[in-house]
Amino acid sequence: MQKRCAWTTDDPLYIQYHDHEWGVPVHEDSKLFEMLVLEGMQAGLSWITILRKRENFRKALDQFDPRLISAYGQQDIDRLLNDAGIVRNKLKLKAAVTNAQAFIKVQKEYGSFDQYIWQFVDGEPILNDWHRADEVPASTPLSDKLSRDLKRRGFKFVGSTICYSFMQAVGMVNDHTADCFLYPGKRKTSR
Repeated sequence: MQKRCAWTTDDPLYIQYHDHEWGVPVHEDSKLFEMLVLEGMQAGLSWITILRKRENFRKALDQFDPRLISAYGQQDIDRLLNDAGIVRNKLKLKAAVTNAQAFIKVQKEYGSFDQYIWQFVDGEPILNDWHRADEVPASTPLSDKLSRDLKRRGFKFVGSTICYSFMQAVGMVNDHTADCFLYPGKRKTSR
């Protein structure tokens, strides 16, 4: 049996996520937006809860299409608040709409959200060298910087801890620990 990062349980959904998504560089704007919304939805909840609801989120939020979500009004928020398959938090759902609007502005300014977000790591994943799960930080000076910039651009639910989780999820940071079979083995420290 392969050894995985300590946070991974034996839940097949968690294993699939860990083995095939977490820490893998993402450059498609649609996937970057999905992960930004899901990380915000996770605040105060476990990631497995979000993973279990991800397909429901995709259906409820028009496959995370920022153009469609940016036009959501109160009727859409009410519809979402009645959807038992997703996280029904009014502030988080309104933040998804606000974030879709801010996301589109960033795309217009940079040509893509990918161009904007990956500049924070100079276009290359940061490959960390953690030996134990308790060494992995919840935030870093870089996630602080990203959080400040996203907030300045009007994004919500993008605190430093959420930003660091997002960076891990989309492969901007690779935090597989040394005992994990996906450990990159290279030495480049977190910023």
